[in-house]
Amino acid sequence: MSIPVLTAQTPAPPLPDPNFLQLQSQEHFLIGLAIVVISIAAVLVLRPLFAALARRLEGKHVDAQLRAELDHMRELAAEMEPLRTRVQDIEERLEFTERLLAERRDQDLLRPGGPR
Repeated sequence: MSIPVLTAQTPAPPLPDPNFLQLQSQEHFLIGLAIVVISIAAVLVLRPLFAALARRLEGKHVDAQLRAELDHMRELAAEMEPLRTRVQDIEERLEFTERLLAERRDQDLLRPGGPR
């Protein structure tokens, strides 16, 4: 005699709602599209700014008026150098003259007849 075996059939899981899957895939697509668009916009906006910053750091792109003013300042500095040397020479001569006058005054005070 055989014993009949009852097998319970498990119900199949419910199929996902096709509308839900379609909405999710559209949502993922829109999020991805938004990321791509924002990335492209950021590159287009920030690229010229970073390029200008790089040129400024390198010193290659300087305003023409600023360059002319810098050249003028360098010319003035070159003209000042001989004047500085000349002032130093005059200061040395003045100090020498002051020392000579001081020595002469001291010698006049030390003479037996007193100052002249």
